[in-house]
Amino acid sequence: MSTEILIALIGFAFASSITPGPNNLMLMASGANYGLRRTVPHMLGISLGHAFMVVMVGVVLLKVFDTYPALNIVLKVLSAAYMTWLAWKIANAVPPEAQKVEGKPFTFLQAAGFQWVNPKAWFMAITAISAYAPQDKGVLFGSLLVAVIFSATNLPSVTVWAWMGVQVRRWLGTARRLRVFNVTMAVLLVGSLYPMLSH
Repeated sequence: MSTEILIALIGFAFASSITPGPNNLMLMASGANYGLRRTVPHMLGISLGHAFMVVMVGVVLLKVFDTYPALNIVLKVLSAAYMTWLAWKIANAVPPEAQKVEGKPFTFLQAAGFQWVNPKAWFMAITAISAYAPQDKGVLFGSLLVAVIFSATNLPSVTVWAWMGVQVRRWLGTARRLRVFNVTMAVLLVGSLYPMLSH
């Protein structure tokens, strides 16, 4: 991989990881509701789960989606349904009368599994492999290299969102304010489906 391509990949990985999307909105909500320490498994699940997804996309799935285009529609429907359910869970994390957060933060495996129904994660994985994976050293090596670079860039980026959620919590001193915040995050999460569903 040339220096120019490496810099371009790091730039793409950073830009796509730091901008708003389902993962980052959920991390911000988790940071606000559960704190940074309890959100760490969620962050690691995103970074390592997405890295695994990048490898699988590079080695196997691009060929499968080219062969069976209908799978794209199935993926969209499943993603929309699951993310709508997650939005409902976020919106209802704090009952109006509660003084503490209900529910639990995402586990490592839940966060890793979520990447497979996250439209932005698919876009990031497919673009990274298609545009930046070196072809001269084999598909597996190229996919692994892109995954490692992507993960190393992604983890600091998602940490920023969880940290922002923790900072927001200082202004969410009542259950009512936290409920408003959670409902707002839920609406934004559903709204993040629009680019996927409009294509």
